[in-house]
Amino acid sequence: MRHSPNSSPNMMRHDPLLMAGNDQIDNMDSSSVKRYDSTGMFHWCPAKELEKVLLTRSEAAMTVLSGHVVVCIFGDVTSALIGLRNLVMPLRASNFHYHELKPIVFLGSLEYLKREWETLHNFPKVSILPGTPLSRADLRAVNINLCDMCVILSANQNNIDDTSLQDKECILASLNIKSMQFDDSIGVLQANSQGFTPPGMDRTSPDNSPVHGLARQPSITTGANIPIITELVNDSNVQFLDQDDDDDPDTELYLTQPFACGTAFAVSVLDSLMSATYFNDNILTLIRTLVTGGATPELEALIAEENALRGGYSTPQTLANRDRCRVAQLALYDGPFADLGDGGCYGDLYCKALKTYNMLCFGIYRLRDAHLSTPSQCTKRYVITNPPYEFELVPTDLIFCLMQFDHNASQSRASLSHSSHSSHSSSKKSSSVHSIPASANRQNRVKARDARDKQNRKEMVYR
Repeated sequence: MRHSPNSSPNMMRHDPLLMAGNDQIDNMDSSSVKRYDSTGMFHWCPAKELEKVLLTRSEAAMTVLSGHVVVCIFGDVTSALIGLRNLVMPLRASNFHYHELKPIVFLGSLEYLKREWETLHNFPKVSILPGTPLSRADLRAVNINLCDMCVILSANQNNIDDTSLQDKECILASLNIKSMQFDDSIGVLQANSQGFTPPGMDRTSPDNSPVHGLARQPSITTGANIPIITELVNDSNVQFLDQDDDDDPDTELYLTQPFACGTAFAVSVLDSLMSATYFNDNILTLIRTLVTGGATPELEALIAEENALRGGYSTPQTLANRDRCRVAQLALYDGPFADLGDGGCYGDLYCKALKTYNMLCFGIYRLRDAHLSTPSQCTKRYVITNPPYEFELVPTDLIFCLMQFDHNASQSRASLSHSSHSSHSSSKKSSSVHSIPASANRQNRVKARDARDKQNRKEMVYR
């Protein structure tokens, strides 16, 4: 489509977002095409000119973006560069399949983004809408209500001496988005990020949804339900992010609602991560996976020398680097873990996920109002890290886990097909395997727990 003489100039310019998915995947599957950087750790494409990724408001609206990442950036020609490449790299890690890569749309000053573009021009599916994050017209043009995540950053924070005003732009942009209203005519929005779910488990396919337990939610009609993460320089400014937050202004950052819900990120968090590696050097591997997408010393040396990613051909050595664990979010509403989602124990889920599917669970993402008996319209969630064995689960929980890259080679293929190319028939087969009534499973768990308690009492008597 890009090389057709009849193609319009606009279609040719914006091929990263407008090109048909299957055609794009077919082109990327050619062995003669450089698809990854020379280390095999990240997706790569030939350098693109800035003019070819620029969008106007009308062009952005016609693209009908959905399930994308919107990066709102404040900066100008005099602002210090903040290194947007470090934000994009984890989203372009090679342990994601190409069709899983989320489009990234930068919204901000063109003068600033021109200076950052040299470090971004080798990443696929990246576009720019010149404008300002404070303009609702620009926000609607990029379909802010259909994005999987909105990230708000500022390069002007160090130019202000008053610490209470350093985060004013980010806070204003966040409050502006939260106060927006949207109509409900667009359709159904996914309740959970596709980028952090395994292949085949995204809910864009109705065939996959009931099998893999990713429940649907109504589309977003208010900006308060848009997933947003706001960067803050001053921890105390977190009190201004949530209008419905009753926290004491003197509350420490990690105890505030925005931080617990993942809507605020403070620079001081990186300091705590660095100190954690001093006491436990093994944690660096986990941090590298979560924060950098798997950067290696070889890649860091290359960036330090050339300040750019270099493309490389797909060799067995570089392709082997794709075979590394990835972060995922698993739902308990339906699917193979549904029997544990209604009153089950976290410890049982941990053991089942590890033994059966080679997944390592490490936390729960729970709705803030999950304890209420009546349904709540609030979509805010908070993180529970490393829960105890007996911690009770609820059906709306999402589970953070580390999982293998390629699940087609796993022995659990029939029961938990994560392949993005799985057929409707295989989905039906998987659904029938996991159609055991939840009540029966709860009874079995209770019996097993009673048996363990009796055995423990016997052992205590013998001692």
